Amino acid sequence: MRFDIITIFPGLLAGIFEHGVIKRAVAGGIVEVKAHDLRDFTHDRHRTVDDRPFGGGEGMVLKPEPIAAALESVGATPKDQRDPQRESVILLSAQGKKFTQGTARELARLERVILLCGRYEGVDERVNDLFADRELSIGDYVLSGGELGAAVIVDATMRLLPGVLGNEASSQFESFGLSNAEIAKTEGESSDDSLQPSGVAPSSSYGAGGLLDYPHYTRPVEFRGLTVPEILTGGDHLKISHWRREQALEKTRRNRPDLLQTAELSDRDREFLASLDEG
Repeated sequence: MRFDIITIFPGLLAGIFEHGVIKRAVAGGIVEVKAHDLRDFTHDRHRTVDDRPFGGGEGMVLKPEPIAAALESVGATPKDQRDPQRESVILLSAQGKKFTQGTARELARLERVILLCGRYEGVDERVNDLFADRELSIGDYVLSGGELGAAVIVDATMRLLPGVLGNEASSQFESFGLSNAEIAKTEGESSDDSLQPSGVAPSSSYGAGGLLDYPHYTRPVEFRGLTVPEILTGGDHLKISHWRREQALEKTRRNRPDLLQTAELSDRDREFLASLDEG
C-alpha cells in the first residue's frame, strides 16, 4: 500500500515515520510512505503557495494551482476516472467528516491513499470539488495544519494491513475493534456472541464490537500496593473472557458512554450494564 502526503512541511513528518511499526512496515515492503513538498510545485521565485481570501477575512488560503500540479506529479488518477476501490485522495480539514477506526478499515482495503495537508486559514474549496473524494478531520478541534492528522491516518490504517503487526489479532481485540461475529467471519468460523469466536481456542480475548479496550496487566503481580486481578492469574479462559468484556463495558460507560448507542451488545452485556446502573 502506498501513501503520498502533500504538505508544505515534509520535515515535520520525517521523524514520525522513522520509528516503530511504521518503520518496520516500510522496511518490510508492506507500506510505502512519501512526503512531497508543495512548494516544489510553484513557479515563482518566492515559491508562493497561499494568497488572501476573496471576500476578505483573516489569514491566508492555500492556492489550488500548486496542489493540482503536485497531484499530477505523483500520478493521482483524475477524480472522474478514479476507482474508489483502489485509490482515494483525502483533504485534511477541520470541516471534514470525523476519522474513525471504521474509516481506517475502509482505507486499508485500498492500494493507494493521497493526503492533502491544509494550512493557514484553509484550502481553496475548488481543491475539494475537483480533486478530493473525501474530506476528513481527526477530531473536534483545530490544528495548525493537516500534517499531524495525516500521520494519524497513516498509522491507524497501515497497522490493519496483514503482516504489519507481530500478532495480527492485536488489531482485532482492541478499542473500536471488530465484534466477535465479524472476527469469526474473517476466519471462516461461526461465533457465539457472548464468548470468543468459535474454533479460536484457547482465547481469553473478546471482540470489542465498538467498545473501548479492557484493562491490561503484566508483571510484577504486585506494584506499590496494587495487585493484578486474581481472575487473570487463575487460568480459566472463559472467566477471563467474561471479566474482560465486563471491564470493557464498564470503561466505555465511564469514558465514552456515547459508544454504547452503536456498540454490538449481547443480552449478557445489557444485563451487566443494567446492574451498573442499579449500583
